[in-house]
Amino acid sequence: MKVGCFALVDPFSVLEHQLARIAGLGFKYADVTDNHPGGLLGREFGFSATASLDDNPRDLADMFARHGLTATSVCAHANLLDASAPSRYGNTEVTKAVQLAAGMKVRDVITTEGEPRTDWGHALTREEQIFVFAEKLYEPVRLAAALGVKILLEPHGPVTGTIDGMAAVLDRLGHPDTVGVNLDTGNCWLAGTDPVEMAKVFRDRIFHVHWKDMSADWEPKRGTVFGCGMAVIPLGTGVVDIKGVYDVVKDSPAEYSTLEIAGDDNVRRSYALLQSFGAQ
Repeated sequence: MKVGCFALVDPFSVLEHQLARIAGLGFKYADVTDNHPGGLLGREFGFSATASLDDNPRDLADMFARHGLTATSVCAHANLLDASAPSRYGNTEVTKAVQLAAGMKVRDVITTEGEPRTDWGHALTREEQIFVFAEKLYEPVRLAAALGVKILLEPHGPVTGTIDGMAAVLDRLGHPDTVGVNLDTGNCWLAGTDPVEMAKVFRDRIFHVHWKDMSADWEPKRGTVFGCGMAVIPLGTGVVDIKGVYDVVKDSPAEYSTLEIAGDDNVRRSYALLQSFGAQ
């Protein structure tokens, strides 16, 4: 398994700076992490590390190539449980992420449902959560199938953070050759799920991995918080069984994985741990 880095290494800097830093840390792989539709003031004036979903995909692929990096995924983490609105990253943005990935010749688009923020979203029953989640991805999945892209669901919400919820959405969406799983080791633990068990259940549909370890300080929040952007400790120093997960996913279809970890030393130590297991 090949290991890359989350493209949000330094705050208040543009994507090209992030890619230079990632290459400087010794990595060959990175993802398109933060992104937006249309234009963004922060990118134009140099303080946001984000790509536009409306970019020329060749320009973005060339930016990665300038730094000797391979883009391994396009992140499209969405709010799929609240009602659709122009201000919410949702169905339209996931669709554009699929088109961008296809244009860049990147196979994987990673998305999730996220946590609802409105009274309407919080009031959904379990059955309604699964329905609205799958409904918003129905057309993006059809497009992904047509363009040869995979949509990977990440545990990062009240549905995907559980084994039964993830299984229900995968079943509802169908398209087993197009829809898979991006296993996030920290997020599924935070949701209250055993990451090793989740890896075992979905091993044959795991096509990417996000690596995080979590400190014991997070224990009281398990089952009430369904994801965090980055870990702040190195792999192997917290409560997640990283070796146990690796022993399962090394036999999955996942070729690439991403470190979602803050701090240069933490990143280096985490990469060294995965290399000791056999990762590249």
